[in-house]
Amino acid sequence: MAEKISTTALAKLRDTSAKQLFNVLKTAGYVNRHNDTWILTEIGKKFGGEYVQHTQYGQFIVWPENLLIDTRSTSGKALSATQLGQRFSLNAKKINQLLQELGWIQKTANGWQVTDHGLKMGGYQKVDTQTGHQYALWHDSVAHNKHLKQSVTEFSGLQADQYATDKSISRFRQKFEAKYRTLDGHYVRSKGELKIDNWLYMNGIGHAYDRQLPIEEEVLSDFYLPSGKVYLQYWDKDNFSDKAKETIQAIYQSHQFSLIEIDSSDIDKLDDVLPAKLKEFGIVAY
Repeated sequence: MAEKISTTALAKLRDTSAKQLFNVLKTAGYVNRHNDTWILTEIGKKFGGEYVQHTQYGQFIVWPENLLIDTRSTSGKALSATQLGQRFSLNAKKINQLLQELGWIQKTANGWQVTDHGLKMGGYQKVDTQTGHQYALWHDSVAHNKHLKQSVTEFSGLQADQYATDKSISRFRQKFEAKYRTLDGHYVRSKGELKIDNWLYMNGIGHAYDRQLPIEEEVLSDFYLPSGKVYLQYWDKDNFSDKAKETIQAIYQSHQFSLIEIDSSDIDKLDDVLPAKLKEFGIVAY
């Protein structure tokens, strides 16, 4: 594999300044700027960008020498929630709710705050200098993000008939073996997941089951608790090898997703284990 070079070195190869190159990369959606720091976005990663750690210079971004900077599908203009909603025929409130559910923004007393994950997706944190109100703008590439488009599709019921056919349900159940019905109507894969789902339901904690992580890798989380913006993973010893567990844990860690982990030994003492774990994320069980 060819060695990757810094943005400054890449700028020299292209006979331009590092500042100009960073601005081009930002326009293309490869990097984002926040608190005087350049952040590598998910698009930038797709085109070969990555972080390296240097003993003297700290962390910085490196690129392939032959980096392709694709600006054909973007104007580089920032979109408000209202403008983004116009792309999907939804109002700004619904767009912000979907972005919050994806973990890209979070509600604060002063408005909407872009999360670390949202920054990687092209979110820009803005503050009204007069009122102190926080809000988010978005790189226009977000309108093409497959996870946001999927959320809009699911929320709006678009193509619902397509996904509700007997054939698709059969494939889903066969793949995930979701055969245990919980109190709230979910179908889960194991008795351990059944007990967790029922515990969450009986304690009044809203949750999604088998939620796709909002990343390129195809990874399903056992549960997602939107009130705490935290995922819950059950490590069933019969279904996860140590290697598989470590691989999935590394994915959560690399994307900085909040995670609650439950082992097989915890299943019969959820009343003792879960309340304390949930409290760390502001979730109070009844």
